Amino acid sequence: MSKTLAEQLADRIQKVSFEQLDAKVVHEVKRRVLDSIGCALGAWTSGPARVTRELALSVPLAGGAGLLGSRHRTTPDLATFSNGALVRYLDFNDTYLSKEPAHPSDNIPAALAVGQVRGASGRDVITATALGYELQCRLCDAASLRAHGWDHVCYGALSSALLASYLYDLPAEQVVHALGVAGVCNFATRQTRTGQLSMWKACAFSNAARNGVFAADLARRGMSGPHEIFEGPKGLFKMITGPFQLEWARAGDDWMINRTYIKFWPAEYHSQSAIDAALQLRPQLGNPDDIQSILIESFEAAVSIIGSEPEKWRPTSRETADHSMGYCVAVALLDGDVTRRSFDDGRLKDTRVLALLDKVKIVETPECNAGYPKGIPNNLVVTLKDGRKVAKRVDFPRGHAGNPMSDDEVFSKFRKLASGVVSDATADRIVNVAMSLDRSTDLSTLTEFETL
Repeated sequence: MSKTLAEQLADRIQKVSFEQLDAKVVHEVKRRVLDSIGCALGAWTSGPARVTRELALSVPLAGGAGLLGSRHRTTPDLATFSNGALVRYLDFNDTYLSKEPAHPSDNIPAALAVGQVRGASGRDVITATALGYELQCRLCDAASLRAHGWDHVCYGALSSALLASYLYDLPAEQVVHALGVAGVCNFATRQTRTGQLSMWKACAFSNAARNGVFAADLARRGMSGPHEIFEGPKGLFKMITGPFQLEWARAGDDWMINRTYIKFWPAEYHSQSAIDAALQLRPQLGNPDDIQSILIESFEAAVSIIGSEPEKWRPTSRETADHSMGYCVAVALLDGDVTRRSFDDGRLKDTRVLALLDKVKIVETPECNAGYPKGIPNNLVVTLKDGRKVAKRVDFPRGHAGNPMSDDEVFSKFRKLASGVVSDATADRIVNVAMSLDRSTDLSTLTEFETL
């Protein structure tokens, strides 16, 4: 009999090693680890940080996984949950766009947590992270979840279970069980990202990753999981996605992390090119009060996710505002940038922002659809009160794989996010440790540090 997809994945990770990754893949993993820790520090005072940190602090575990920004250790699943919520909160961590959009760096907290409790080397964590990216992004290429009302985090439970299985050094049979447990009980709906969004947006993937780590831990202790999690009569193919074939890296430079994008602005990724276009147009516009109307020509995914619901024109939470393309464009035109402060409570109620937002119309066009997901084409057409029209289309915003950020830009982003949360000396140390992760033998030097 032919092997199930879970069995194929289990066989693959038995053969994976750090030496199979080329230098670019290793370098990208290190950049994403640093970027993720920066995003977590930028979210240090957020609501999800407070709630999830309080929970993790209540469960101490000697020899456990580090809670970022502390000397506290807890269970690997709770460390994954809390650290992951911080990484995700600002909507500033990296992205992959395909049939299903996703944030593959959400896998990194799981790799750090399980790696630490296992005493893994930095090379092991780099390899596990590359595996997490590989499975999640390949699943995103294979089938859409969003089209059926499910959330992308369903794939994250599987990817985190796979990378945890690698770090736990599970035999193939136990990996299959881990995937079965992770896949059967983590069906998340997209209600998380519908209407006015809540704090749970930051936690949805970290919860899936927490459960993926938990599934791998159960499997290593002898728990068996449902068979044929993909192909079974009530499996993922039948209930969610339909059948598909899964591709896999064919060479050292073919790993999916190379095709993902680091964010330049703290907003949902489909808006990045609209923000970029707005900032490029801004010098030509003069006083934003002279704007008559703003037309954003876009593509189905952007219109559906961040440009169609009425709540996106009157966001009442940070989570909704960073998922409103119109709001992000309005702030960019008014302020000349989009930053964390763009989503403060006072800014959400600013009458000048809301007045400009009321002038925004977002439409789907065949031309933009044709450019997605290779690029994220947004075309801004701004009409001024004197009748002039200016337009700008951007397909590959800064940070996209087609227009990647430099190392210096990644370091600058990290330091801005870390400012006021950790000392400059601590920030420098984190940069150095992350960028030499392949030489590390003690992950606590990366996860355990004091905040101001």
